[in-house]
Amino acid sequence: MDGGIFLNTTITSKDEILCVCRELIRKEGYKSINIRHVAKCCHISVGSVYNYFESKTDLIAETVASVWCDIFHFPDYRNTESDDPDESEIFQSFPDCVAWIFDRLKQGEEKYPGFFSLHSMGFIEEEKKDVQERMDRSWFHIRQSLVVVLKNDANIRSDAFDENFTEEDFAEIIFSLILASFVQHDFDARRIFNMIRKMLY
Repeated sequence: MDGGIFLNTTITSKDEILCVCRELIRKEGYKSINIRHVAKCCHISVGSVYNYFESKTDLIAETVASVWCDIFHFPDYRNTESDDPDESEIFQSFPDCVAWIFDRLKQGEEKYPGFFSLHSMGFIEEEKKDVQERMDRSWFHIRQSLVVVLKNDANIRSDAFDENFTEEDFAEIIFSLILASFVQHDFDARRIFNMIRKMLY
């Protein structure tokens, strides 16, 4: 067992390696994610890790995306043919959807202390592009769900959107504000909800 975190079993799949990496981020922070340390915690060789991840940058980028996936409980953020129902179907209104996202992010901050601070501090230069690309993929489903809920919310004013300001535009603004709030550890959503009510209802 390494630091009391992991069971003394050999890890044999990419998903299992990412599970260990998420636990490392949770217990030891972002800097603990490197090929040698991950191999040790997984009880496998360094070469075995390279079978699944081309480089440390690839490992970190996949781990960060995996954390986002875990926070939002997506079965597979890359699987566009999943049979799982779209989260947007469970929301009665757009504020309900935003409240759910806020709740998931708050739980994510509790589960992965300091994770959101990574996005304000940034990753080392050579890692930024790959990490951002994978985060964008992780966030795509969230933004898409926001748009679907906006279009299905019957209580939104009929003149709230037009060709110059679309549901997609508004969803992007709201999601950016939510992420900014959590990077700053500001868990008070009242200002965002007030803006939503004034602009949409």
